[in-house]
Amino acid sequence: MADTAGLRARNAAFWAAAAAGWVRQADRQDQVGRPLGAAAMARLAARPAERVLDVGCGCGGTTAELAAAVGEAGTAVGVDIAEAMVTAARRRFPTDRYPGIQFHLADIETLDVVPGAPFDAAFSRMTLMLLADPVAGCTTIRRSLRPGGRLAATVFRDGGVNPWLSATLLGAAPHLGPLPPLPVGEEPGPFSFADPTRLAQVLDSAGFTAITITPCDVVLDAPDDADLVAEWLVEIGPAGAAYRSAPPAGQASARAGVIRLLDRFREPGVGYRLPAGLWLVTAIAADAYDTPTAGPTHQRPRQDEHR
Repeated sequence: MADTAGLRARNAAFWAAAAAGWVRQADRQDQVGRPLGAAAMARLAARPAERVLDVGCGCGGTTAELAAAVGEAGTAVGVDIAEAMVTAARRRFPTDRYPGIQFHLADIETLDVVPGAPFDAAFSRMTLMLLADPVAGCTTIRRSLRPGGRLAATVFRDGGVNPWLSATLLGAAPHLGPLPPLPVGEEPGPFSFADPTRLAQVLDSAGFTAITITPCDVVLDAPDDADLVAEWLVEIGPAGAAYRSAPPAGQASARAGVIRLLDRFREPGVGYRLPAGLWLVTAIAADAYDTPTAGPTHQRPRQDEHR
């Protein structure tokens, strides 16, 4: 396994190369990918006039949703490591139409606190699992929250309950050039928090308390357009950069390979139903870094625990 500095550099390079696909697919990701963060968005329950942080904001769709919830008297701040995505977010959601919205280019792991802190709440859709040093990243989040501020996030569970992810990669890879190194063990990647115990330990070490980790199963409903769905999934996955640099024939072959492996998720005339198994995570920022925590739990959270 690479050291933290090496993983961080690899992350930065990967997202710099991957960003173009996320920008191209931003509208589709906002629509079809919304269930990936919906449970955390609902559990966070951002309220008017609150200050809310969006960690791993991508092209800004989730930050805009938070901005709508907090209203003109509130603030929604999105942070992402990919410059092209932050640029796209600012273009897609300008402040004249979304008062109180802000986007910052930054690595959450290397900040002391996020500009605009302290925040009342923090949201993250499918980002914590991608951090090279998740304790450092989550510590920045905790420091950026007011004492008692709340966190709600989602991450993938394991590959077995997210089969379309591996199917997309396996279908596309044989037709493309070299891919970036795939994650090993606990390296940053979609399944780095497959074990909820590790996730709980990370949050506990970062200074969070009242930690809950709950399994959450959702379905992504995609249109009945095989070529469109294949390209969307390839472009936002680890093969995206190789796909975009491939000749048209290679791209077509990659899409065809993905279409074959995704056929089991398609209902003709209706569309694709892609099952996703997530962890829904909630936690509270301790009053101070050295405040004793109650210890992590893995039980279903109460509906009012974050209020």
